[in-house]
Amino acid sequence: MKRIWLVFAQTVTVLVAVFFVVATLQPQWLGRRSLPSVVPVFEAPTSASSPADPGTLSLRAAAKTASPAVVSINTSKAPANNPHSVDPWFRFFFGDQLNNQPQTGLGSGVIVSPAGYVLTNNHVVEEADEIQVTLNDGRQTVAKVIGTDPETDLAVLKVELTDLPVITLGNSDALEIGDPLLAIGNPFGVGQTVTSGIVSALGRTQLGINTFENFIQTDAAINPGNSGGALVDVQGHLMGINTAIYSRSGGSMGIGFAIPTSTARSVMEAIVKEGKVTRGWIGVEPQDLTPELAESFGVGTRSGVIITGVLQNGPAAQAGIRPGDVITAVKGQEVRNVPQLLAAVAALPPGEKARLDVLRRDASMQIDVTPGRRNLTQQAANRR
Repeated sequence: MKRIWLVFAQTVTVLVAVFFVVATLQPQWLGRRSLPSVVPVFEAPTSASSPADPGTLSLRAAAKTASPAVVSINTSKAPANNPHSVDPWFRFFFGDQLNNQPQTGLGSGVIVSPAGYVLTNNHVVEEADEIQVTLNDGRQTVAKVIGTDPETDLAVLKVELTDLPVITLGNSDALEIGDPLLAIGNPFGVGQTVTSGIVSALGRTQLGINTFENFIQTDAAINPGNSGGALVDVQGHLMGINTAIYSRSGGSMGIGFAIPTSTARSVMEAIVKEGKVTRGWIGVEPQDLTPELAESFGVGTRSGVIITGVLQNGPAAQAGIRPGDVITAVKGQEVRNVPQLLAAVAALPPGEKARLDVLRRDASMQIDVTPGRRNLTQQAANRR
């Protein structure tokens, strides 16, 4: 009896051990499922968990292509002469507290031509006495200002070096919201830095940054020192010149603005050709057409730009445009707000007649205007 009981106990022990092993390693043999994890998740199949090709999702090719053409810009400005600096009594009382140190600044730029032309922001080089450009390969040289355009905050420099790396200009008009971008520059002077983001918005205007605004908005990190640097696509093609950020702290908050390449190229070509940008001007004071203004002036349309003031003896006044007129198109190009009107008028060649589509109350008409040459004096009096 004792022997039978011993055999029975050993058999049960072996069966329990076998059951435990099978239940742990092959539960499906018993028709059972694996216990769920504590946190419900979606798991990819094992075959899909293999590492992808390193170049598939990487932006390294774009960074490698564009980075050599992005330069660091350091500027210096001589201190203002204080008339009391040579007065011994002034020095006796105030010591050497005079600000005799040169003012310095930093920014970035982009080499856009083998001839040595560099695009950057006007505010980077404004009033600088000396501009030093440092290439990504370590070469340094002094740059010459070819011209500036404060109204778009662009400047063109020239360096006298050979074998320059040159960036390829892209088609910024083809960008769409969500497209990936890289911002390349020299933030805070730490050295060339690449950050990534997407196109957050297009055609940003009325930000109060420049007179002519048509910004690309991106969430790629842009910080002080990035101004004038490159905004490139996944092919490393230049899509914009980094210009400004929205920030409460002075650092990046994910809202950066860049001037599109299409604008930068036209400004650069005008500066290189004529030394300045020539724009049209007709002498009007426009406002966006609101329901209140439309009712006040008795206008039946809700599309266009209403003229609230006309400069006496200006091009628009001589052509017969009056306060209360609504401009709906310039030379066949539809205008729906003030920035669009400003850009369309600025693109008109001075001295050449241009046709404006105008709505006067309920009457549609076309008026030929001969624009004058826009300059900063006229801008101070009337910005259109």
